[in-house]
Formats: sequence, structure tokens, C-alpha cells
Amino acid sequence: MTSTTRTPAGSRAAECDRLVRDWLDTDLDAWTRRVVARHFDPLTGSPYWLRRAAGLDFDPRDLTRYDQLTAFGPFPVEVLRDMDPADLVPLAVPRPLTGRIWDTGGTTGPPCRLFYTPDMLLHRGAWRRWSFVSEGFLPHRTWLQATPTGPHLIGNGVWETTELFEGRTYAIDMDPRWVKRLIRAGRPADAQEYTTHLLEQIADVLRPGRVDYVNTTPAVFQALTRRFPELVAPLKGVRLSGTQLSADMYRDFTAAMSDGVCGRSYGNTFGNAAGLPVEQNAELMPYVPNFPQVTMTVVDKQEWSEAVAYGKTGQVRLTVLHDDLLLPNILERDQALRYDPKGKWPSDGVANVTPLQTTSSAPEGLY
Repeated sequence: MTSTTRTPAGSRAAECDRLVRDWLDTDLDAWTRRVVARHFDPLTGSPYWLRRAAGLDFDPRDLTRYDQLTAFGPFPVEVLRDMDPADLVPLAVPRPLTGRIWDTGGTTGPPCRLFYTPDMLLHRGAWRRWSFVSEGFLPHRTWLQATPTGPHLIGNGVWETTELFEGRTYAIDMDPRWVKRLIRAGRPADAQEYTTHLLEQIADVLRPGRVDYVNTTPAVFQALTRRFPELVAPLKGVRLSGTQLSADMYRDFTAAMSDGVCGRSYGNTFGNAAGLPVEQNAELMPYVPNFPQVTMTVVDKQEWSEAVAYGKTGQVRLTVLHDDLLLPNILERDQALRYDPKGKWPSDGVANVTPLQTTSSAPEGLY
């Protein structure tokens, strides 16, 4: 199944449910061996990793456990700004490659770019569908996607809410890079004018009362609740993606809707995590990664290879272990609590995510 395949809704849902069950039963060490062997196969591996192999002082195919991936060191994300994204995809995937190249927001420089194969998009989409169901969203409803689109992976949410969750979706566009540029340039009035422009587009869609759910960022939804509370109150739910979500904001959003679900996810182009139910009156907001292809832990800010104790704050370290993409040990620009899912998930979770860099040189803007 790909993003262009038309199959009966029941079949799509059943396939997603089966995939999730299989993924949760995956042994992470065995999965690590499978993915590493695929990317380092001398004939059909990924060009980037085959080039890197020549400079390593070990044979990656000798790795047998997930925790041995630290041998690669932190992944140099700057190479993703200039490298051909196809070089990360194993040659086992038939050439020429056909599909979308997605990029990050580019807060601290030019964007990083990744090619997503159909299997990678399905993995993310199946977990998004799992999130919708587990959080209480209902299929066959109408959504408004008020997020970046274009090159940003979050824009693929239109496919997720329609093809995978049997919905109807309106959409508006937003350019997070422009807002960040305005903030960095010391032009808050212009940034506010652009935000007002977005809010008015959202209001135009919401005013007729046909939308059940909004998919957006915490910053945008906060502005919407302040400017148009009468349009937020009837909503049946909001799905939030981003790192600027505090306990007060979560409680305010829940209160702003008369009877609405407040769902959450944390992620970017590199990986995604689904929100578990909030704890302690939203003072603890945990997330778990889209296992086994995405894993996360929280490490000491001064020693990236050392995980902090559960409940302690550190830097988020993310690893992508997909058949078609290997990115070990990405040090995210986010900090979080290391969260112990206590048997509810087969890997570490994170909680209370916030930006690691909060200076004016790295604004989050509408995220």
C-alpha cells in the first residue's frame, strides 16, 4: 500500500492494525542486525554507508545488539544538507527512485533533506492512525490541516487523515521559515501580521461549522483560542505537533473545547513519537517512538553516549532503523525527561519536550 493506492477503507485499517501488532512484538536486537546488514551489504547497501564503512575501525555487520550502535558516534546531520538523499537509500530499493524528498524547517541553517520510500511513509502513517484511535478521534470525520505543507513531512497528514483514517480534510498552508526569519530579524509586527493572516484563513474554514478536528501546532492553536474562542469551543478535538506545549497550554486547550480530544505527537523529518495519556494533570506529557524503526532516549548534555536516569532531563537522542533509512544517534535540538513506560512500550519514552536552544538565534516561531 502506498500513498497513491486506492484500497477499501476496512482493508487499510486492518493492514495498519496488523503492522502495529507486528512492530510491537519485534526484538530490537534482531531488528538492528537486519537493518545494519541491509545497509552495509556490499552489493545492495546504501551508497552513503558503504562509503562510511571504509573509514570505520570495525565491521558494522559484526554488531549484534542495539546498544552497540553507539560505535557509529553521533550522526553528522550537516551532511543531510548537501548530500543526494538517494545515497541513504539501499540499492536494494529499485532505481531510479520515485517519490518525495522531505526537508526539515531549517531553523539553524539550510534544511536537511531525506527521501521517503512508500514503506517509510506507511510506517509513519500507520502509527499516526494508531494515535488517532488510541486518543479517541473517530474516523469518517472532517479535519482542518493547519500546518506547514510543501516540503514538510507534517503536511503528509492530509493523506493520513483521509486515506488511512477515512476522513475529509481541508488544508491551509504556512511557512515556518518565514516566521523564524522575521523573528530573527527583529520584526515582531510583521511576524504577527503573518500569524493573523493564518488565523483568518483558519477561521474562514471553521466558521460554517463543518470541521470536527484541527491538526496544527501548539503555537497556532493557542493564537486561535485567543482570537476566535467561539470557533474553538464547538471542535471535537485538536491534534498538536510541536515542542512548544506546556502543561498550562494543554489544560487551556482542553478547557477551550466544550467536549474535545487533545491529541499530541512529537517529531520531525527524522522520526516521530506518539503521545501517551497525560499524567499528573498534564504536568507530565509522555511520548513513545514509532517502534522499532524509531527509538529515542535521553542522554547527558555533556556526554551523548550516557543515558540519564529515568525522570531526569537531558538531550533527546534519536535513532532511525528503517529498512530504507539508517540514522544512528541523532542528537536532537530538544531536551526532555527520560520516561519509563513501565511495560507499556518496548523502548524508552520521553516526556515534557522543550527546545534545547531557546536563544533568539534559533526561534521556534509557529512550532
